[in-house]
Amino acid sequence: MFLIKKITLYDGTGQDGYPADILIDGERIARIIKPLGSRVRGNDGNFAGAEVIDCTGLAAAPGFIDIHAHSEFSLLAEPAAPSKIMQGVTTEVSGNCGMSAAPLIGEAAKARASEFAELGIKQTWVDFKDYFDALEQARPALNFATYCGHGNLRASVMGYVNRKPAEDEFRKMEALLAEAMQAGALGLSTGLIYPPGVYSETGEIVRLAKAAAKYGGVYTSHMRSEGARVVEAVEEAIIVGREAGIPVQISHLKTAGQANWHKISTIIDTIEKARAEGLDVTADRYPYTASSTDLDAILPSWAYEGGNVEEVKRLQAPATRAKLRDEVLSGHPVPEYWNRVMIASVGTVGNRKLEGKTLAEAAIIRAQEPVEALFDILIEEGARAQAIYFSMSEDNLKTFLSLPWMMVGSDSTARGTSGATRQGKPHPRGFGSFARVLGKYAREEKLLSLPQAVRKLTGMAADRLRLEDRGYIKEGLYADMVIFNPSTVIDTATFEEPYQFPHGIEHVLVNGRFAVRGGKQTELRAGRILR
Repeated sequence: MFLIKKITLYDGTGQDGYPADILIDGERIARIIKPLGSRVRGNDGNFAGAEVIDCTGLAAAPGFIDIHAHSEFSLLAEPAAPSKIMQGVTTEVSGNCGMSAAPLIGEAAKARASEFAELGIKQTWVDFKDYFDALEQARPALNFATYCGHGNLRASVMGYVNRKPAEDEFRKMEALLAEAMQAGALGLSTGLIYPPGVYSETGEIVRLAKAAAKYGGVYTSHMRSEGARVVEAVEEAIIVGREAGIPVQISHLKTAGQANWHKISTIIDTIEKARAEGLDVTADRYPYTASSTDLDAILPSWAYEGGNVEEVKRLQAPATRAKLRDEVLSGHPVPEYWNRVMIASVGTVGNRKLEGKTLAEAAIIRAQEPVEALFDILIEEGARAQAIYFSMSEDNLKTFLSLPWMMVGSDSTARGTSGATRQGKPHPRGFGSFARVLGKYAREEKLLSLPQAVRKLTGMAADRLRLEDRGYIKEGLYADMVIFNPSTVIDTATFEEPYQFPHGIEHVLVNGRFAVRGGKQTELRAGRILR
C-alpha cells in the first residue's frame, strides 16, 4: 500500500490540476484525498501500514497510453521496454499500419523470419490466442493491446500478390479477423502504402471493416497517401467509416513534402465535416517533423509485389532497375531530396557505417549517385532497412497537435539501450514523444495547457479504445500512473543520439507497482494483456 502525498493531480479529463493525496492499495487507486493534510481512513481506521511517498512539487497523471506503437515482437525480446516505461508509457497499442503479431500463416510468417532471427525470438504462435500466451509468459513491463493487421490477413491468405481477393479468400480473411476479435483485438488496422495492403481497393477494406464493426472494433489506418494524395486518402478513410459503420482513427496524420503543406486546411475541414455529420473520426500523431519507415518506401508500389525476394530481383534486373530509376527520379526530381532521407538502421555489418547518414552522404561514401546507392543498399540489405524522412512543417505539426480530436502516439518500437533491440539510429520519438509534448509543447511553447496535454496522452486514448478502468486517475481504477516534475520534464533523445531517456519522469506505476522509482527503472514487470 502506498500513500502518495502532496501531489498536484491531473486526472486525464482535461480539467485543471488540484492538490491531493493518493492512496494505492494493491492494483488500484483506493482513495483520492483533498485538500492536503486530510487523514486517510478506511472502514477499519487509519492506513498506518501505507508507505508514504512525498511528492512535493511533482504532478501525477494517468499512465500514458501510446495509441500508435509497433512492439508486438520487440516486447518478446525486451519485455522490460525501457524506452517506453522511462517516458511514462504504461499501456501500448500495437498492431498498427496493417502489421500485427497475428495471424501469422504462410507468406505472412515467412516475411517475419528475418526479424525474428535478428531479435532472437521464435514464432510459437499463429493466432492471437497463442501470441497473447507467449507475451504473458514474457511478462512485459507495460500493458499491451493490439489491432489485427489487414496486411497479416491478406498475406496469410493470399501472399503478396497484386490482385483482388476471390470470394473464398474474402471468407478466409473474415474468419481470421473474427477469430482475432474474439481473442481480444481492438479492431482492424491497414497500412495502405505497404505490401500487401497497397494492392487492396476501398471495397475490400470496407468489407473487412464491417466484420470488425460487428465486434465493436475500431478501424485505424496508415492511409494510402500522406503526401500528394493525402486529401483523397483522408476521404477514403472516412468512406470506410461511413460504409462500414465503424469508428475511424487516422494514424500519424501529417502533410508530407513541402508541396503538400498547404493542404492542411482541407484535411482538417474534411475531417471536421465528417465529425459534424456524426461520424466518429479522430487521429493521432507524434510530436516531430520527421517520419520513419522502410527505406524502400521511396520505390513505386509495383516493386514490392511478391515480397522482399522479388523486390531485390527487380532491383538487380537491368531493365527493371532502369524503369525504377526513371520513376524514382521523376517522383523526386529535386537533388536536395536525398539530403532529407537518413538511413536509420541496416542489418549487414558492412553497411553499419551508413547508419545516421543521409542518402546523399551515403552516395558520396560509396562513390555512387544517390538513386544507385539506394538501390544497391536495398539489394545488400534484402530490402530490409529503415530510414528517417525529414518532410514536414513545424507549423502544421503545431496545428495538428492543438486539434481537440488529436491524440499522441510514438509510432515506435519498445527498445532497450543494449541487446537485440538496440539497432541503428532509430527515430528519437521512441524515447521522447511523451516528455516532448509535456516539456516543449506545453511548458515551453504553451501550445497546450498541461491539463490538455495530459488528456491527449491518457484519457482520450482510453475513451477511443474503450480501455475500461484506465486512462484516468479515479478511485477504483487501476493504478497506472506517471509522477513527473512539470518544471523540468523534457525529452533528450536526438536524431544523432536517440537512445536517451527523458528528464523529469520520477515515478511510473503499472497496475499499482513501481516500474520506475526515483527516476530509475525497477525490475518489476506488472503489465497485462488488455483484450
